[in-house]
Amino acid sequence: MLEAAVRVADRGGVAAITMRKVAQELGVEAMSLYHHVPNKDAILDGVVDMVFAAIELPGAGNGAARGRDDDWRDAIRARASSARAVLSRHSWALGLMDSRRDPGPATLRHHDAVLGVLRRAGFTLPMAAHAVSLIDSYVGGFVLQEANLPLKTPEEVEDVAGGILENLPAEELPYLTEMIVDHALRPGYDYSTEFGYGLDLILDALEARRK
Repeated sequence: MLEAAVRVADRGGVAAITMRKVAQELGVEAMSLYHHVPNKDAILDGVVDMVFAAIELPGAGNGAARGRDDDWRDAIRARASSARAVLSRHSWALGLMDSRRDPGPATLRHHDAVLGVLRRAGFTLPMAAHAVSLIDSYVGGFVLQEANLPLKTPEEVEDVAGGILENLPAEELPYLTEMIVDHALRPGYDYSTEFGYGLDLILDALEARRK
């Protein structure tokens, strides 16, 4: 049932998750769902937990899990990259993940694993809280921005940027013109690489305040 609810949300957003539409996805009557869940909120709790379960747990199988604090960056970077990939497939979950009052086991396990990596690496409790807030805000914001960009491929970048450039008064807006001509329109430009660059800046700053 929860898999069906995720499919519904992937097509129509979180507002599309209703008992009726989930039942339609399953090919059953809506009332039959109440034999498994008490209400729509329980479905929302469940799909959020599924999203968290799909994100790679930080520290699993590497040095950070065994307490080697030099590996905390690799663990958190892998977790952030996994979160970005999962949320890019389910961007509707962005506004839902932090709104639930009854988090499921995968959600709780995920948060505990992230905090565990940071605390074993020597972050104080307040700094661990700051780190989680900063990293999650960055990941969520980047996914939201990517989802709303009017371009995905190099051809689309050239088309959109070229169209803007045609009507851009270069003398009045020299720095924007420079950015488009000498950066966005250069061969091989890929906006998605900005994610890793920004994440490394955050990890560098956190490392400086780790102990």
